[in-house]
Order: sequence, then structure tokens, then C-alpha cells
Amino acid sequence: MKDQPLRTSVVGSYPFPAWLESCSGRLDEFGTKDIEEMQDDATAAAIGDQLRSGLDVITDGEQTRFDFNLSFYGHLEGISLEAESPRKWGPPAHDQRGKHEVCGDLAAPRGLGTLEEFDRLKRMAPGGQALKVSVPGPFTMSGRLLPGARYPDRFALTEALLPLIRKELEDLVDAGCEEICVDEPSMSCYGYKEDTSRFVDIFNRTVEPVVGRTRLCTHLCFGNFKGHPVGYRRYAPLFPDFLDLHVDELHLEMANREYAELEVIGEVAKRMDVAVGIIDVKSYLVETPEMVAEKVKACLEFAAPERLVFAPDCGLSQTARWAARQKLCNMVDGVRRVRGELGIAG
Repeated sequence: MKDQPLRTSVVGSYPFPAWLESCSGRLDEFGTKDIEEMQDDATAAAIGDQLRSGLDVITDGEQTRFDFNLSFYGHLEGISLEAESPRKWGPPAHDQRGKHEVCGDLAAPRGLGTLEEFDRLKRMAPGGQALKVSVPGPFTMSGRLLPGARYPDRFALTEALLPLIRKELEDLVDAGCEEICVDEPSMSCYGYKEDTSRFVDIFNRTVEPVVGRTRLCTHLCFGNFKGHPVGYRRYAPLFPDFLDLHVDELHLEMANREYAELEVIGEVAKRMDVAVGIIDVKSYLVETPEMVAEKVKACLEFAAPERLVFAPDCGLSQTARWAARQKLCNMVDGVRRVRGELGIAG
């Protein structure tokens, strides 16, 4: 159980500054030191926006994850460069993203890059600030790899990635990371048609070495490709199996789903803290503090303040920065209003 009742947090990503968005598409024009400077400056901007909003927990905004060679797949050995998009025209959808061919045994001898991200975050954030790092889970990460002779299906790919991610989690904890979000939105997207107990087993084996050594959470949303979900948007198929996930906090997407199945947070809160997605990252309605406070009170009908965390539905990378900034400020303001009414400090 966390220290701060009605805690405020984020999932992980934050919008890039406009200049970084421009530069990330032409990195070959910059040297390694130029890119490091970009990463530091963008991270400082993301940290600054989060601190000014008053969040209890912040991230680096995932400001370094903007290119194949600088993202998780770029750290893998055993894959080839991404194929061209199979569909270049028409309305945007997730089928336009190419997948990577596997050409050897999957390995990450130098890690997946999150240690460097955490070191930068520690260096740039003020002392005493609660910090969180997000890492993709193996099933979600397997989604952009093509099965083949070596790994015949997605679950085989998942099993190959699992020890790599487990090692990354151990290294983060050894480096002093006190909160890690293992993102597995693919599990929530496909849970309605897959064996959910198998998903739980995969997840728990992934996090096993760090359980009890850091605050573990997982993010279970239904995808966000340019403002559109990509999965079946119901939590009922996931439970009760997902109550056996070895985490301290379970994050659920609620705002974009009009708070459907809100009662599920009560069941989750019997086992672990529950982070409620209370800000819709797919909408440009900027929730007012009053709207946020109303939803916080609705959540209190199902779970105690000590069990509740509030955050956006998903990462904010696909939300315009002006909106993301104001949404976070209003979220914190709304939560604090309810804390005040309840006599909760913070």
C-alpha cells in the first residue's frame, strides 16, 4: 500500500516538444552529442511540466524513445531492420506499422536502454521526488516481431523476450529504481480471446526476481493509435485471473470508456492498489478540476483512499502538449480538492 492516499501519477510517456518531433525524423543530420543534448533538453521540459502540475509521481516522459535505433527494438540482437509499412495510404491504423523479421536468437547484451533513462531522470529530477520507469512486458513487446522458423508464434517470441526483460527489471532495481511500470496493454487487448491464466503466468515469471524489492505496477489499457483503441474494451474477460498478478498497483483505463465497469476497482482494491485512468488522453475535452473531483468521489464508493491512485488513461505521447499540460494540472487540482474535503494531507 502506498504512503499517499489519493496519489497522482502518470503512465509514462509525455508529448515531445515540437522541435524534438521535427528532429527525430532526421537524426542522421546530428552527431551523438547533439542527440544527447536533445534528450536532456526534452527530458527537462517533460519533468518541468509534470512538476509544475504537482504530480506525486513523475517519469522522464519517455523523451528518448523516438527512433528505432533508440527504442527497445533497437537494443535487440537477432532482428533485422523494420520492413516498410504494408499500407501507406488511407485512414491511419495500427496495421500501418511494419514488423521486424527475426534473423537470429533474440538477445540484449547491453540491456534495453532503461538504465540510461533512469540515470538521466535521477540526475535531472529534484531530490526526494518519487520517480517511475516504464518497461514493456514481453507479450506486448513481441507484437512487432514476425514469427518464423526459430520462434513459430507470438508466445514463442514472448518466452524468448521474457528473460531479457526480467534482467532489465533486476538491473533497474539494483540501480535504485523504486517504482517500475511493466506495460502489458496487449494482454488487456487480447484477453477476451486468449487464456488469461497464461498471461498471468507470463507476467509473474517476468517480475518474479523484483517482487518486494520495488513498487511494481502494470498498465492495462486497450491501445491508442492516433486516438483510436485497438482492442476489445472490456475488463470482465480478464478477471478474476488478473487479480493474481504480482503487482502493487494495477492501472485501468476508465475515462475514455465513460467509467464502464467502474465497480471492478473494488475487487482490485481487495488485493492491491488500483490506479484509475481519470483523464481521457484520446479526447480534447480538458477535464475541469470539478469534473475530476466528481469522478474521484465516484471511485471512493468502491475503494478506500489508501488504495486509490489517479492518472491519465494511458501515456500522453499522442496528446498535444498544451492539452496534456492542462489536463495534468486539472487532474492534480481535482484530486487535491477531494483530499482537502477528507482532511488528507498532501
